[in-house]
Amino acid sequence: MLSTGGLSGCSDQRQGYTGDRSRIIANPLNLNYRFQDGAPAQTFMADERPCREAADPVLEYFKGKYYLFASKSGGYWSSDDLVKWTYIPCNSLPVIDDYAPTIVVYHDSLYFMASGGLPRRIFRTDNPEEDRWEEIDTRFEYGGTDPAFFLDDDGRMYIYWGCSTTDPIVGVEVDPQNGFQALSKPDTLIHHHFEQYGWEMPDSGRKANKQGFNEGPSMLKYEGKYYLQYASPGTEFRIYSDGVYVSDRPLGPFTYVESNPFSIKPGGFIAGAGHGHTFKDKYGNYWHVATMKISVRHMFERRLGLFPVYMKEGNMYAQTVFTDYPFAVPDQKVDFAAEDGWTGWNLLSYGKTVTASSALEGYEPSRANDEQVETWWAATTGEAGEWWQVDLGREMQVEAIQVNFADKDFVNTPQDSYVSYAYRIEGSDDGLSWRELVDRSDNQKDMPHELIVLDTGVRTRYLRITNLRAMDGKFSLSGFRVFGDGLGNKADRVRNLIAERDPEDGRHLRVAWEACPEATGYILRWGIAPDRLYSAMMVYTNQYESRIFNRDSEYYFRVDTFNENGVTPGTETIRVSVP
Repeated sequence: MLSTGGLSGCSDQRQGYTGDRSRIIANPLNLNYRFQDGAPAQTFMADERPCREAADPVLEYFKGKYYLFASKSGGYWSSDDLVKWTYIPCNSLPVIDDYAPTIVVYHDSLYFMASGGLPRRIFRTDNPEEDRWEEIDTRFEYGGTDPAFFLDDDGRMYIYWGCSTTDPIVGVEVDPQNGFQALSKPDTLIHHHFEQYGWEMPDSGRKANKQGFNEGPSMLKYEGKYYLQYASPGTEFRIYSDGVYVSDRPLGPFTYVESNPFSIKPGGFIAGAGHGHTFKDKYGNYWHVATMKISVRHMFERRLGLFPVYMKEGNMYAQTVFTDYPFAVPDQKVDFAAEDGWTGWNLLSYGKTVTASSALEGYEPSRANDEQVETWWAATTGEAGEWWQVDLGREMQVEAIQVNFADKDFVNTPQDSYVSYAYRIEGSDDGLSWRELVDRSDNQKDMPHELIVLDTGVRTRYLRITNLRAMDGKFSLSGFRVFGDGLGNKADRVRNLIAERDPEDGRHLRVAWEACPEATGYILRWGIAPDRLYSAMMVYTNQYESRIFNRDSEYYFRVDTFNENGVTPGTETIRVSVP
């Protein structure tokens, strides 16, 4: 599933990416995420400062554009290409800030509903580019959290919902011609099974042996089968994922897919790929838009991610492992099972020597290149002139830079939410003489996670970012990430791969291997058959231990190495039997 070039690039990454650079993105999506306040319902976990939030996304193609909705965003976004997004603030939807929105295209209109009690409120528009939604006469008599519309290809409509550690996911057929009135009592569709499926259980410590949340249902129909998706175990965990049950009918009965979860991303710079929505783009490619977690200042400090999806052997699979690296959004139909869109640009900045103009205690410069969105460097002020610098160790080919701002000590509110950072990025061969690479001195856009793809790659050893505009908070970075080619040799293959299963808890597996000194990190791949290693995660140590696995499933594992110069696929696949 790992590509060595972009979707329209070449297979030899050392030759350079040859695709359309204007279609390259990286997760988290670079949106103007809205600051939230400190209301009692949102008690903040750290330093009592507000933070940004968007989550529980839903995305549909309607009248030539893509429309993206997410919780607590004060509006929504539109796009022509899934690359560049335009924010549409919304005042005509009084429930726009309610959690877990859902939308559906029906009879040349777009319908909107969100979580809530009774009476249910549903809204409609024939032109979401304008802020003029109208409320319809709603007869849907069930309140609930995390609703999801589904329009079948025979014209029949369904609503699913559920968000609980005890209650199941349910669904019911509705009549959209009669105010979405339910045509029967809701059917119970998905129960909790954390004792059997370990990924449904929180991973905060070995003793957290309890049921997580089952939530965020979403339905996709593919080749006559109904794929009912749901999230678990909770938005604050790095293992926040989406699984799926399959049926021949929209209200079941449903069968659990053994290779679950289909959308999982516990490793890398930013983790989480849960409570999402799967949709088809205008070329016929499938995508999964999902929630990614920070959860430092507040449990609901979250971002959005976009992941390619393919269907195979009765399940759906999201390509997640290299999606917080630069990857290409295709402008044609492609096979995401063979190509994940990765440009082949490697991470050059991880763990390198860094310096800064100043640093708050506990927010040292090294926190901006430790590949953890949950940590950040913060200068002692927000004054112009504060800077952060990285030494790549030697001259390397730099193709792109992702600048992730941390908003340290900002006091913005939902009514005064958006921040435009002004900065300059320079490169140097010796750390003394500098040349400008990126000029954002006149920036007026809120871009907290901007991926800057250079017009052409440059060779440099040092990079420095300098603040150019004074701010009320501190100049701070959760990740200054440099991508390109290290111009060296790839790491060796993994040796001495072992796997152990807890005989008393089949959900608990440990995989380990001999550390490779040339490797930056490893890609752990697994599946339920030796030729079906469709799940993957990135790790930076030579082992992974977790209870995300099915208690009664046999698993197979392989480990690849990666560094600044590329990926070396593993050659050994090992089997872990059922205890």
